[in-house]
Amino acid sequence: MKIVLGLARFIVGVLFIFSGLVKANDPLGLSYKMQEFFEVWGWHFLNDYTLAFSVLMIAFEIIAGVAVLLGWKMNLFSWLLLLLIVFFTFLTGYALFSGKIRSCGCFGDCIPLTADQSFMKDIILLVLIVFIFFYRKKIQPVFKPAATISLLLLTTLFSFAGQWYVLKYLPVVDCLPYKKGNYIPEKMKVPPGAIPDSTAVTFVYEKEGKQLEIINNNFPDDFDDSIYHFIKRYDKLVRKGNAEPAIKDFTLTTLDDIDSTQDLLAKETTIALLFYNEKETNLLPSFENTVKALQQKNVSVYIVTSTPDKIKNKTMLPVLKCDYVAIKTAARANPTLYLIKKGVILNKWAGANFDRVQ
Repeated sequence: MKIVLGLARFIVGVLFIFSGLVKANDPLGLSYKMQEFFEVWGWHFLNDYTLAFSVLMIAFEIIAGVAVLLGWKMNLFSWLLLLLIVFFTFLTGYALFSGKIRSCGCFGDCIPLTADQSFMKDIILLVLIVFIFFYRKKIQPVFKPAATISLLLLTTLFSFAGQWYVLKYLPVVDCLPYKKGNYIPEKMKVPPGAIPDSTAVTFVYEKEGKQLEIINNNFPDDFDDSIYHFIKRYDKLVRKGNAEPAIKDFTLTTLDDIDSTQDLLAKETTIALLFYNEKETNLLPSFENTVKALQQKNVSVYIVTSTPDKIKNKTMLPVLKCDYVAIKTAARANPTLYLIKKGVILNKWAGANFDRVQ
């Protein structure tokens, strides 16, 4: 029993630490996934708090994983882990059985899991954690209290400091489709071998006060226009495919609504796209030295934003409009600067690193 319990603790602890570290590389990605769930559920009032939820959840995953490995206060942490895995299992189960969310973001963008893979992972973890919960009183701490508390304090500091770093300076490991070296036009295409959505033409008719769905022209034998009254026609999703490009909704338009995406991505010379959304203060003056240095190298600089009305009168640079969701994916920091040539991403920097722009 002792060996089995130790193995269960090891698997649970390592998986929680690994999951937390992968997500700690990009806490904004998890916050956007939370917003996706909240949008589906109509909980829009929580959208402003998702980043705080994300940072706290990631830190707890790492801390709890370390606590389980150290065998510290297992009466407390076995309860917390049980509640957390029940919550995670509900989320992954909802994503799988509702079909409204493609994935739960369990391991972030670096290790994308399908909804069924995430659900099975959580079922296995649930079984292991329930086992640990029932035998929690048999687990003894690995180290003395002083050493254990010191390790957990270091873990806590690392968890929050690491997330602060990537929020300020961009993820350490870039797993996004906009990473350095990627050819943007290629990422905007549906990958070869992708499976498209399978749909069925569905007609809705009313008969004797009741609405009936007729799929793929499988009309009943007594069908007659005098009995069945047409209501509507729509395409019903039968099977969700995976025919989605890595980069979606990336369209750069001028303030006159002229689509300039392909022209800019086909330019022979280097261009700089400054992804920026103005919030409470005007940060544009702080970019002046960076912009001048780029212009001296004959690099054309464009500001890309989803809020052009707030920026267009505050800069002499050309302003391009882009979808907010696309900007959230491309720019994990506000602002983020991209150097692009012939559609290839040469490099990118967060605002805090603009002094390193070459």
